[in-house]
Amino acid sequence: MIEKSKTKSIPITKTMVWEAYKKVRAKGKSAGIDGISLKEFKQDHPSHLYKIWNRLSSGSYFPPAVREEEITKKDGKVRKLGIPTVGDRVAQMVIKNLIESRLEQVFHDNSYGYRLERSAHDALAVVRQNVRIFPWVIDLDIKGFFDNIDHELLMQAIERHVDEPWIIMYIRRWLEMPIQTKGGDKIEKQGKGTPQGGVISPILANLFLHYVFDEWLRIYYPQVKFVRYADDAIIHCRTKEEAEEVLQSLHKRVGLCKLELHKDKTKIVYCKDYRRTEDADKVSFDFLGYCFQPRSSKSKRTGKMFLGFDLAISKSSRTKLIEELRSTKFHLWTTATIEEIATQLNSKLSGWIQYYGKFRRWELSGVFRRFHERLIKWLLNKYKRLKGSIKKAYKLLENIKKTQPTLFAHWKAGYSI
Repeated sequence: MIEKSKTKSIPITKTMVWEAYKKVRAKGKSAGIDGISLKEFKQDHPSHLYKIWNRLSSGSYFPPAVREEEITKKDGKVRKLGIPTVGDRVAQMVIKNLIESRLEQVFHDNSYGYRLERSAHDALAVVRQNVRIFPWVIDLDIKGFFDNIDHELLMQAIERHVDEPWIIMYIRRWLEMPIQTKGGDKIEKQGKGTPQGGVISPILANLFLHYVFDEWLRIYYPQVKFVRYADDAIIHCRTKEEAEEVLQSLHKRVGLCKLELHKDKTKIVYCKDYRRTEDADKVSFDFLGYCFQPRSSKSKRTGKMFLGFDLAISKSSRTKLIEELRSTKFHLWTTATIEEIATQLNSKLSGWIQYYGKFRRWELSGVFRRFHERLIKWLLNKYKRLKGSIKKAYKLLENIKKTQPTLFAHWKAGYSI
């Protein structure tokens, strides 16, 4: 820990910087434009943290540019992330820690993204409950949200809840810091956007949407229910006409706030089940990696099957997981033992089960079936005595499962071969 001493003109203590650092080191390890990884930062953290405290507490801290990183989305398009330096992530965390608790008191109960003691599963559970009551849904998508947040409108919201001029100063500096592309060019901000990947960006985005969306709906459409996770939102309505009216008003509202709804991704959906028999073009929507759609379900009371409207892992998420398995090429690890394969892959498998197995967990069976197919390939490549017989390889795999039923995370969780 950096040694304690008196603070300077701004009341940021070394303890605050140390607590921020502890949170940062528990998360992402990527380096920013300075090339210093979290591991390298740790090696000389007293010196790094002293500089951060010294500059933050004197008002002389200016954030470096953000390194741009491109992530391929499920539709094939590229999503751009902004990766701050490790030191800047610490500085942002200091300010985030100072404002988070007060903003938590402001946020709406149905806002779930990047909030204390709230999760994507919590949001999904509320949507699951709401679709049983409300027949119609608006599946909302804001086009390029993080890239288009208007700085002046955001600062108005910040100044409403933050009294300290120095906190406001630092937030404005983070909003204005440039992006450095892969080619080394620096792109200056044009009064809008906050980098996806910044420590403080999610809470700023939440505050912006609190006024653009949450409060606006509460005031003008108190009869509808909504669930928002960051910039993904679901609005529940009782009739199609109500959904159309709310959506039309939302187009105007986000336009006034210098945003735009994605025309292709924003849609009105009918939550069709055994009680709801109207014709509708769209009867499914994706939310947080799950797909809500008409599904066969069993009544807990009578044991009979009925058509419900429920959620399970989405097709696009399932495809993504299978692609991740394929990219490991573990069927070629012929020098490895099956125990070593389990050691390498179990954390990944456990994460999938933990997230996508929360609702209708058996829907993950298709992913693990593909995993077993690849494991069969590994057995055939490794053991020549199997002579290319898939039947013999399956039998061997079944025997392995019998003798080591907890070897793989999904076996331990009860998924069969």
